[in-house]
Amino acid sequence: MARSSRDGSGRAVKARKPRAVEKNADNNAEPRSSLFVGSTEKAFQVLHAFDGPQRYMTLADIARAADLDRSATQRLVYTLETLGYLKRIEGTRNYGLTSKVLQFSHSYLKANDLIDRASPYLLEISRNLGETTNLHELDGHEVVFVARFPGAHLINIDIVIGSRLPTFFTASGTAILSALPEEERLDLLKRTPLAPLTPFTETDPKALLERVRVAARRGYAVIMNETVMGDISVAAPIIDEHGRAVAAINISVPTTRWTKERAEAELAQHVHVAATSISKSKFNRYAA
Repeated sequence: MARSSRDGSGRAVKARKPRAVEKNADNNAEPRSSLFVGSTEKAFQVLHAFDGPQRYMTLADIARAADLDRSATQRLVYTLETLGYLKRIEGTRNYGLTSKVLQFSHSYLKANDLIDRASPYLLEISRNLGETTNLHELDGHEVVFVARFPGAHLINIDIVIGSRLPTFFTASGTAILSALPEEERLDLLKRTPLAPLTPFTETDPKALLERVRVAARRGYAVIMNETVMGDISVAAPIIDEHGRAVAAINISVPTTRWTKERAEAELAQHVHVAATSISKSKFNRYAA
């Protein structure tokens, strides 16, 4: 309720509410443009509420996860249900995502030229070595799995296309960072929550930056047990047509059959050659 005060003549004056200034999730971000549609953001907040472990949620659960009030959540859930992106679970008060949300990812994957160019290399490595290969793209302070060819000894079946991991904790992310300017690395590090994923996750900022610098000198990165226990990953960066590192190819092997030293000695050349070839093929596309 707005407070009242008195002006110079003693009349009651209703205090004006401070004008809301919309900001990004980052509290230090600049105020958003007047073109920004807040209701659209809230709709995506509702959809992202299902990013957690719960497959089905009540309106109260969704409101809590999306950080929205119940009234707004109810309207948004009704709209998304009408449009076919959410469904009511029969016989319950729960809601869940529908397969229609996959339409966005399908369209993205189908239009991604990098995936088309990288897939033959990933497939060849997976077939020849019998190990899992992945293509990661950089997205803010995270890397996203955009292509995955499982080997005969797949370690973690929970990682699928669309999965995200902190850039600084992964071999692919470290490889990408190694080809970026130092100021950009520092900015991404500031935005990265340094919460360990395993008991072996490196969280010391100085050590993380030094690891990136080592990868820059070697041309590849190798990380063990830091995102998934029992996993050794070797990765090299992919450079786009503008000379910028935007993705990485990696090979993931289990610690039950590989040592870090052996993985580095035998797999680094595979990821380096593949990443370089993919980068060159993208350059060639603009050579004419």
